[in-house]
Amino acid sequence: MNASTTWTPDRPWRGIMVATALPLREDLSVDYDAYAEHVRRLIENGCDGVVPNGSLGEYQTLTDEERARVVRTAVEAAGDGARVMPGVAAYGSAESRRWAEQAAEAGAGSVLLLPPNAFRADETAVLAHYAEVAAAGLPVVAYNNPIDTKVDLTPALLARLHAEGRIVAVKEFSGDVRRAYEIAELAPDLDLLIGADDVLLELALAGAVGWIAGYPNALPASCAELYRAAVAGDLATALPLYRSLHPLLRWDSRTEFVQAIKLSMDLAGRHGGPTRPPRHPLTGDAHAAVRSATEKALAEGHH
Repeated sequence: MNASTTWTPDRPWRGIMVATALPLREDLSVDYDAYAEHVRRLIENGCDGVVPNGSLGEYQTLTDEERARVVRTAVEAAGDGARVMPGVAAYGSAESRRWAEQAAEAGAGSVLLLPPNAFRADETAVLAHYAEVAAAGLPVVAYNNPIDTKVDLTPALLARLHAEGRIVAVKEFSGDVRRAYEIAELAPDLDLLIGADDVLLELALAGAVGWIAGYPNALPASCAELYRAAVAGDLATALPLYRSLHPLLRWDSRTEFVQAIKLSMDLAGRHGGPTRPPRHPLTGDAHAAVRSATEKALAEGHH
């Protein structure tokens, strides 16, 4: 495998960084011991690090105290803070910077930052937002999710952010794999990270050097095998794995992704648990589809 697609302490945003689901007890309190065990198990099963306090970690529903403790728990469990990339999204730039400073104090190696998402920010606001958080001192990975934020980090805007020294990489979640080539043309030194599980193979072949991943929460070893084969260009290994896992991977791009991944975790014997409102448990066809796809994957030996 190309060395540039692997995790290293000086490029801690590369490789497989799992956007961790947060185990909750039945009373919806955070189970920090289960979370620490989850982080350790992910790394033992071939993942490189974790991204706490992303959307998959339900950060929007956490108190400040819970959110800070999640980061500290992840750093301690990972055994190396460089393997932790906390999400630092917030409505205000000052608050995002405070979360980046908290991540630095905890010993994290990088942070993941959405653009301003309280309103449809223009380019000036986006540039200022990333400048403010970059001033905290940790490497910043931009998160492009125009579906949910209504702010699109276009290849040209990403190139400008990178040229100004604000970002080191981008988690690309637009779903438009064509952008990979334009980003590489406009900002050849900006690291492209796979941001949606169901375009993993396409973005790996387009030059991605990392994956901010969802489904390794449930099936870490098989997902790690898929990523490493994909970035190595080993299609004989990657394509059958990708076809086999895709009925699950596509749930990472759906509105119910948190519930889906937690259900798959529970079925795979990894504690996912409930979600906090306003998210409610999957029911009906969605529950049946995730259960069926997960049970099929487990029966095929994925783990």
